[in-house]
Amino acid sequence: MQPEKMVMMANQIATFFQTQPDEDRAGKVAAHINDFWEPRMRIKLLDHAAAGGEGLSPLALEACRHIRAPVA
Repeated sequence: MQPEKMVMMANQIATFFQTQPDEDRAGKVAAHINDFWEPRMRIKLLDHAAAGGEGLSPLALEACRHIRAPVA
């Protein structure tokens, strides 16, 4: 998957949860990604965030701190 598409998808999820009244929006974004993204996608997203997270919205970037890194 291209980084641009992955960033777009993460931002779309963050945009949805940004509109929700819940306080833990970043946790909800991370939970969605943990539940529905395959391990390789999560690894790429976490690597991208660690490299600065170019293009990720602030909420998507914050959610990366709550995403579970897959265990090999």
